[in-house]
Amino acid sequence: MIRAIAIDDEPLALMVIENYCARNSHIDLVKTFSNLKDAQKYINQFPIDLMFLDIQISRTNGMDFYKNLEKKIPVIFTTAFAEYALDGFNVSALDYLLKPIEYERFEEAINKAVLILVDKKLAEDSDYLTIRADYKLNKILYDDILFIEGLDDYVKIHLIDNKKITARISMKSILEKLPEKLFIRVHRSFIVPLKKIKSIQNKVLYLNNQEIPIGDTYKNSVSDMFKD
Repeated sequence: MIRAIAIDDEPLALMVIENYCARNSHIDLVKTFSNLKDAQKYINQFPIDLMFLDIQISRTNGMDFYKNLEKKIPVIFTTAFAEYALDGFNVSALDYLLKPIEYERFEEAINKAVLILVDKKLAEDSDYLTIRADYKLNKILYDDILFIEGLDDYVKIHLIDNKKITARISMKSILEKLPEKLFIRVHRSFIVPLKKIKSIQNKVLYLNNQEIPIGDTYKNSVSDMFKD
């Protein structure tokens, strides 16, 4: 079952989320918060699989709160303002629910979350990636991946034996299939295995003879990963 929290400064909105979670067998809503400070304390202390987060909380931007979290918890944004939808997907939100939220739409978001979180758990418990390419299901050992390159709607998986597998999948989707403890996105076009990184100089990663640029959007997460 997915352990979730909800953050919203509107009591009625929290009541709706609580009611919907109680009706859904996949979700255990363990805590609700009306302010970001209390939510932050809880997130730092307890394991959470998912959060429902309102984008505007007491004139504070929930999007900025999420971007600054040290723990990157999967999020479903909730808001009364449709213009924030694109921002939500730009930070890899699982979904975006527009208030007033209908239960059917809520259930659709939860089903999506279940699929993604189950895939991630399976990935963390295994030592290989399965992906469809060239009309077959490929089983690729994590240790064999040198880096992954994004090409519009495709990715090219570069392997240590100089082989390459090209699959029709987005960078966001393949990143969700990979275990966070083993891989990191360092550029809009590159994902690399942490253990293959030999050195970092300026804004470049070195993987043996391969140089991978570090994008401005990802430089902080790369720095945090390699702090002493």
